[in-house]
Amino acid sequence: QRRSLAPSQLAKRKVGDAEEEEEDRHLPTTRKRQKPVSDTESGECYRSPFRKPLSQLTNRPHCLDSSQHEAFIRSILSKPFKVPIPNYKGPLGLRALGIKRAGLRSPLHDPFEEGALVLYEPPLLSAHDQLKIDKDKAPVHVVVDPVLSRVLRPHQREGVKFLWDCVTSRRIPGSHGCIMADEMGLGKTLQCITLMWTLLRQSPDCKPEIEKAMVVSPSSLVRNWYNEVEKWLGGRIQPLAIDGGSKEEIDRKLVGFMNQRGLRVPSPILIISYETFRLHAEALQKGSVGLVICDEGHRLKNSENQTYQALNSLNTPRRVLISGTPIQNDLLEYFSLVHFVNSGILGTAQEFKRHFEIPILKGRDADASEAERHKGEERLKELISIVNRCLIRRTSDILSKYLPVKIEQVVCCRLTPLQAELYKNFLKQAKPVEELKEGKISVSSLSSITSLKKLCNHPALIHDKCVEEEEGFMGALDLFPAGYSTKSVEPQLSGKMLVLDYILAVTKSTSNDKVVLVSNYTQTLDLFEKLCRNRRYLYVRLDGTMSIKKRAKIVERFNSPSSPEFIFMLSSKAGGCGLNLIGANRLVMFDPDWNPANDEQAMARVWRDGQKKTCYIYRLLSTGTIEEKIFQRQTHKKALSSCVVDEEQDVERHFSLGELKELFTLNETTTSDTHDKIKCRRCVNGHQVRPPPEGSDCTSDLSQWNHCADKRGLQDSVLKAAWDAAVTFAFHHHSHEEQRGIP
Repeated sequence: QRRSLAPSQLAKRKVGDAEEEEEDRHLPTTRKRQKPVSDTESGECYRSPFRKPLSQLTNRPHCLDSSQHEAFIRSILSKPFKVPIPNYKGPLGLRALGIKRAGLRSPLHDPFEEGALVLYEPPLLSAHDQLKIDKDKAPVHVVVDPVLSRVLRPHQREGVKFLWDCVTSRRIPGSHGCIMADEMGLGKTLQCITLMWTLLRQSPDCKPEIEKAMVVSPSSLVRNWYNEVEKWLGGRIQPLAIDGGSKEEIDRKLVGFMNQRGLRVPSPILIISYETFRLHAEALQKGSVGLVICDEGHRLKNSENQTYQALNSLNTPRRVLISGTPIQNDLLEYFSLVHFVNSGILGTAQEFKRHFEIPILKGRDADASEAERHKGEERLKELISIVNRCLIRRTSDILSKYLPVKIEQVVCCRLTPLQAELYKNFLKQAKPVEELKEGKISVSSLSSITSLKKLCNHPALIHDKCVEEEEGFMGALDLFPAGYSTKSVEPQLSGKMLVLDYILAVTKSTSNDKVVLVSNYTQTLDLFEKLCRNRRYLYVRLDGTMSIKKRAKIVERFNSPSSPEFIFMLSSKAGGCGLNLIGANRLVMFDPDWNPANDEQAMARVWRDGQKKTCYIYRLLSTGTIEEKIFQRQTHKKALSSCVVDEEQDVERHFSLGELKELFTLNETTTSDTHDKIKCRRCVNGHQVRPPPEGSDCTSDLSQWNHCADKRGLQDSVLKAAWDAAVTFAFHHHSHEEQRGIP
């Protein structure tokens, strides 16, 4: 009942409670406690609807009927264990411990699925042989994981099959190595990831072929390899990438990697740089690795260096070497690469030089006799037949099906009057020609070459030598304009810088294209920075001083469509290999390198998978100078590479090795010394005839250049706008000329 809270009523209740307490205090102790009123009698107790009535607890067991018990057990056993993975098709856990599983072994993936890439197919057996064969030893299909086979292009599927056949000794019995020599941009990384994943998971013997694999790459590509594994395998595997840390920390990680054993290794792929591998080779040589992949493998061209020796002593039979440019300078370097992957198939270095290198080089020289050429061709065919068993090479022509058009242009730029005077003054004073002996370059001649190359880039790069009046630059300071200072860049003093300034300005004002600027010298990158600040272009710069982690971040940022940076400056020595710069579609190669592979690597940064725009490559050369001679020397090496690697038979011989003596000359009257040298038969009075005269062509060491062009023949509006600045001549190559019907 509800009680009143009025003050008078509260006072009465207090008095009543006090009297009751006093009465209870004086009650006799023998008085029995009154029986409490039950809930039912009072009618005021609340019982929760959730409370269950109590049952009497007894010790007697509760007995089930035997039929009920049997039915209960059968209902449990009628529901077998189900693996909680969607669409799981593996064993359902019916195999009891200690009991051999009946039936034939099965492959990891369905070989008869549409689009399946089968690397190995067991031999067909007759019914009689099937009865005799041990079911636990029967070979099974090796099928590439559908996650990867669905994204592989036709040439990549062929490449994966070739790699697997080589490393499992099916192409050359007893040899487990190969060279993946596809040109840049054809997906060598994806093919090698597919190979690794397949070897780590399956084999004809129904178990993994290898336990661990190792990828050795340039330091700038370690993080790129890690990202590619994550991209294509989507967390199915956890690679270990080592791109920094203390010596103790790296040693601990490497020892942990080498100590991994068993069918399910936690981190079965190690990604490490050449430098780190060389420094920590001892930790890696204590165990074995199933497969080693050497990215940019042309680093191993010298069998005498420490990196080569350390890798060669690694305990692994399966070796894959990735290089888009296996021949860079001479055939002996090529021998080193083949010997690394398959030791002994070409004999020793001395045997190779005597049997192959000397006859082939003599036969390719412009002064060779007919007998020497014939012998050289025979030895070349023999070499190709041996090497092709372990080398696969496809050219970038395949990419024309998947990528946009690429227009590559060699642009000859005339020297400014200041550059020409400094150039002639140097040749008179230094007399580098006298240092040449039998076509070989001495140390002082190398210094002269560097000085002339820097002068071709910009006079500012040799200003300090003029101030100090070094050999070749005595009195040269007087040739500079009055009040000249190196603190500001003056494009009008360099022909190439003038053309570059035009290219950047026209590109910026007429499109939203981004540009990659590549040079061999960090001093030239400094000039680019000054020019960008002067023109207020946003830019990023990557050279040897930048840490590996930071490189990956700036590349990712530059490739983003929303990034504001217009220019990416790149040192060809630091970042020319493997970088993916598809955010830009124009690339300027500001100066040539003696090694054509370095230039090819640098120029392949923009025309890669993911590129959506037409690509323009500009190779700037100073007309009539040492830069054209370097370019001509490159073509001699590329012709050698074409013969051995690409098997091109019609490469003409234009440049004798004796012509190295012409390095230190200046031809001021030509529009292109290179065009004069190749004796182009499709040009009349300096202009290309379209179509070319019947029976004539330009197949030569420069056969990759489809067109010789003056201003009228240009297709690129940006270069056409820059022509009047300092351009004298251009070669250009259109990647889709066959598909587009360009003559």
